[in-house]
Amino acid sequence: MKNTVIFDLDGLLIDSEIISFQLYEELTGKYGRSMTLEEYATDYSGKTGITNMKLLLEKYQLPITFDAGMAFVDEREKEYLKEGVALKPGARELLAYLKENHYKILLATSSTEDRAEGILQQNGIRDYFDHLVYGVNVKRGKPFPDIFLKACEDANEPRKNCLVLEDSEAGIQAAHSAGIDVICIPDMREPGEEFKKMVTAQLISLKDVIIWLQTLQLNGVM
Repeated sequence: MKNTVIFDLDGLLIDSEIISFQLYEELTGKYGRSMTLEEYATDYSGKTGITNMKLLLEKYQLPITFDAGMAFVDEREKEYLKEGVALKPGARELLAYLKENHYKILLATSSTEDRAEGILQQNGIRDYFDHLVYGVNVKRGKPFPDIFLKACEDANEPRKNCLVLEDSEAGIQAAHSAGIDVICIPDMREPGEEFKKMVTAQLISLKDVIIWLQTLQLNGVM
């Protein structure tokens, strides 16, 4: 029985991946380097800020310290987020449906607590969530399974009862490695063929998850 839905945040619940790309593009551009959207989507989407900054410094040979890079991104992102970040299409409808139908609702994100809480509150959706799991709550970030296993533990539900919603390859791999069914709603790019084999379904928007769950009920799979 699927009674627990675990949401990713960036690129899945909120339209923020393009902001992250712009931040990294701005940072690399300061030092005469150039990052493409394809490079961001392939190498950085869905991963922690710490992991991404280490990769940025190494790949682009940026003449700054790790702390300086993180400080730049954190400060610039705060300026972007002051203007607000939109929910992805169907997000509010899906959350309302899940709450009305007594699903447990969790967030499992590589983001920091302050950032995630601020975004959820800003969009008026914080109260939908029963539990929130952050990157700092686990030893390893995506694509390792730790964050989704922690979400199942917090929900007090076996993995077979849970469903993960993800947009990135790193998130898909993390859920698959955790042994949890995962639905992909692509954001910046389609997952590669290797990752498509890991998903239970690939849908166009979060609103389509409602239909998917209703179909399970009609077929007696729930």
